[in-house]
Amino acid sequence: MIDRDRFPIDEWQLVERIWSEDRMGLGETIFTVANGYLGMRGNSSEGRDAHEHGTFINGFHEVWPIRHAEQAYGFAEVGQTIVNVPDTKIIRLYVDDEPLVLDVAELLTFERALDFRAGVLRRDLLWLTPSGKRVRVRSDRMVSFVERHLAVMSFEVTVENADATVVLSSQSLNRQDGEDEFGRTLPTEEGGAGFDPRRAERLAERVLQPVEYWQQDDRSVLSYRVTHSHMTLSVVTDHVIETENEVQMRPSIAPDIAKNVYQVRAKAGVPVKLTKFVAYHTSRSVPPRELIDRGQRLLDRVIESGADEQRQLQREWLDAFWERSDVEIADQPAIQQAVRWNLFQLAQASARADSSGIPAKGLTGSGYSGHYFWDTEIYVMPFLTYTSPLFARNALKMRERMLPAARKRARQLNEGGALFPWRTISGEEASAYYAAGTAQYHINADVTYAIAKYVRATGDADFLARGAIDMVVETARLWTTLGFWRHTEGSSFHIHGVTGPDEYTTVVNDNLFTNVMARFNLRYAAESVRVVADQFPEAYARMVDRVGFDESEIGEWERAAEAMVIPYSKAFTIHPQDAHFLDREVWDLENTPPDKLPLLLHYHPLVIYRFQVLKQADVVLALFLLADEFSDEMKRADFDYYDPLTTGDSTLSAVVQSIIAAEIGYRDLAMEYFEHSLFVDLDDLHNNASDGVHVASTGGVWSALAYGFGGLRDSGGHLTFDPRLPAAWTNLRFRLRWQGSRLLVTLTRTELTIAVQSGGDVELSVRGEKHTAQAGSVLRVRLHGQGPLLQGRPTTQQWAETRRDDGSLLTASIPTMPDWDAPDVESQP
Repeated sequence: MIDRDRFPIDEWQLVERIWSEDRMGLGETIFTVANGYLGMRGNSSEGRDAHEHGTFINGFHEVWPIRHAEQAYGFAEVGQTIVNVPDTKIIRLYVDDEPLVLDVAELLTFERALDFRAGVLRRDLLWLTPSGKRVRVRSDRMVSFVERHLAVMSFEVTVENADATVVLSSQSLNRQDGEDEFGRTLPTEEGGAGFDPRRAERLAERVLQPVEYWQQDDRSVLSYRVTHSHMTLSVVTDHVIETENEVQMRPSIAPDIAKNVYQVRAKAGVPVKLTKFVAYHTSRSVPPRELIDRGQRLLDRVIESGADEQRQLQREWLDAFWERSDVEIADQPAIQQAVRWNLFQLAQASARADSSGIPAKGLTGSGYSGHYFWDTEIYVMPFLTYTSPLFARNALKMRERMLPAARKRARQLNEGGALFPWRTISGEEASAYYAAGTAQYHINADVTYAIAKYVRATGDADFLARGAIDMVVETARLWTTLGFWRHTEGSSFHIHGVTGPDEYTTVVNDNLFTNVMARFNLRYAAESVRVVADQFPEAYARMVDRVGFDESEIGEWERAAEAMVIPYSKAFTIHPQDAHFLDREVWDLENTPPDKLPLLLHYHPLVIYRFQVLKQADVVLALFLLADEFSDEMKRADFDYYDPLTTGDSTLSAVVQSIIAAEIGYRDLAMEYFEHSLFVDLDDLHNNASDGVHVASTGGVWSALAYGFGGLRDSGGHLTFDPRLPAAWTNLRFRLRWQGSRLLVTLTRTELTIAVQSGGDVELSVRGEKHTAQAGSVLRVRLHGQGPLLQGRPTTQQWAETRRDDGSLLTASIPTMPDWDAPDVESQP
């Protein structure tokens, strides 16, 4: 659990009051400042020992050939890895030539705080030097939400009880991959090295090739070209020093390091303040010289207005963000702090991504190599769509730009339409392991699902007509070629040889999640084409020309959707995860030692694939995303069966389990899963937070609050609420935007209130009863009870006792499968 002496509770800040090297990587991650384009890990300004000296730019990457032990046609060929760019966080302090080194310094006081309202990382410490000087050091670091390319840092030193010589060494340092500035190999992970496929690759050769570097007065310039991707980068820094003391500055420059060293004859009690302005610019094609010019223009403008103005603009930007995004939980300060930290991470990952993707780790670390996954569409997009729809629109534009590569990938795999990659930066598939990567065809449907949610929630049909319709059409086309018809005992449509969200069960037939999402994709494509044809005839004509559309395709999509096989077991009265999932032996999770988790780090994939065991929610995720396609009884039966089989080895799992647990009545279990997700990074529950924040989980936290406890659903474009307030909570409040209206939703034990703060009237339902929330007024709905309440949690023993066909009880905790023939798994409409 979180050490509250070290990390006290503050509802608007993450605060640390005891400096320790323990879990250094975790601290670097959770104190990152970022804006979606640029991210700076929470390394100390002194720039010495670190888990990872990280500064990252969204989409800025190197490529490398994937070397398969045995090559086969269609395997991914080019890997992509985010590049750690030159580190400008470094401002080293020397007092009478004594360096401030946190690991050995005698710190009389220490505090650092990530302020969620100011968007600034601050540090305040009092250092007692070996000669007895008391040195107050205050610093802050900000990556601007307003100026996408800008970071501003300040470093103020006051020698309180004596005169002294103070030296501030401001540096911009390009560390070679895996090394510090002294050529020492950096640690691979906290607690020792080890295999972990979630970590980034280490590149064997130099990544950044110097192009131009120079200094003029307080300004320094470094620029580079990436060795193989040929992307370009410029880093321009400038400085302003403020003090009444005498100052001398010595500059120095080399291809991989720029220094501006300020020597000050400091008087006792007289502060010395250095402010550092940094501009990072990157491009896929623009030469470094042009990027340098852009950086200089930015710094000229910013320095003229001053750092205080940038901090004020940052505060105003965040005031607006919290006004439309905050979630409030009354009388729960620890939970409130963690919720706001999670929401702040979503802003840091997405706000200025603009039309780039949202990496799985944001810009907080190199985990997952900086790749974009389907995590964005399913876990992050709901929050963006309902609170900051412009950010959601920009994220979808990233997928639109990837469409040509997705079409190429589909052709390579002998399919029609387009196939979006499982993991990527450039748009090309970057997963070397096809079974858990390329085989996840469901990404196509996930993208279309996110488009549908955005268009329905915002009413932005123009976005659909302007280009998103191409993605909807091309994703639907893939299913009609990937799937096939079987005409025995009627006509049915099957999809074989795919992998669902659960990466512990791969390359299967009729995966339930894939099939229900493909069915949604096909139906939405038919609906959307008709909408565009009716409302935007000119855009429709252009779409027909662009994609070669034929109206007969609509009927083909609808027929495939209606005939789609949805696996269902009459013997178990559940939805099998796939056609043969229930044939497998059940993994004995109850007796699996904790040191053997996560399974992927301790067992060969072939071992795992033979068992009924889940890395993450698969069927349960389908129950949430397409809630209106499953009855309450189905949801309860499916959840009861799959919950005991789910390891939670993926951080994508607990949030979904929380939402469905809340819906079907497991109130305490819903809270347990929610708290696990809420603290998964802050308490490093998966032992890999040092590699970066789990951004999808932070998005899932919002979903668990709004969809789980708030009971929000939006199936088919209809807004409904069925709240499930946790037993220990008295009040939950969250904000939504719905088709142009801003809503403030407040839930208590006895009442749901919805205030329309701007926009028009909103039609909605609360527990099946229709209401109208009128503009400028407050709708109040009395709540009677909390719905069904279930105690404890599902177990394999419980499932066996309630589900055995012959009525007998099992003595073992793991159910024995009844004898059955394959036809028992049938299609459920």
